[in-house]
Amino acid sequence: MTYEMHVAGLTRRLPLCPISDTLMIGAFVIFGDVELTCACARELLRIAPEFDYMVAPEAKAIPLVHEMARQSGRNEYFLVRKKKKAYMNGVFEAVDRSITTEGEQKLYMDGADAAKIRGRRILILDDVISTGGSLAAVESLVDQAGGQVAGRMAILAEGDAAKRKDILFLERLPLFDAEGKPLA
Repeated sequence: MTYEMHVAGLTRRLPLCPISDTLMIGAFVIFGDVELTCACARELLRIAPEFDYMVAPEAKAIPLVHEMARQSGRNEYFLVRKKKKAYMNGVFEAVDRSITTEGEQKLYMDGADAAKIRGRRILILDDVISTGGSLAAVESLVDQAGGQVAGRMAILAEGDAAKRKDILFLERLPLFDAEGKPLA
């Protein structure tokens, strides 16, 4: 089963993936889709608030934040990681409870990145916002680093996330029942 999605002037067919016996999600993956990544970055930059830096969680948002940095002429952006790396010092951490991740996971920000964020306007990016778990974890890291959240953006807002007034997004992505019918 698939769902036809229209975003940033393009059409894509998203495979529907079960996450429980009664619920499926549309798998929106920009990895490897340069045309889609560039178009979505362009459209998000058109509606973005003023910001100093962008930050995104790894992994699916990496092509998006990279392309938005390139298109906006910025030479730097930050990622929050799913695992601490040996080169990271003074690490900040936050708990992420996401619809696509079983259980909870931690996200980490390098202390060197945090030092650059302090006192700056930060734009938080993701490919899809659903429950807001990853968004909340990234926002917690920005807060811990002393940054000021300038905005929260995603290509798609899934399910009830589309009703939120604190995020900017390009299109709504419904959740689906077990038969692949969009939920209201």
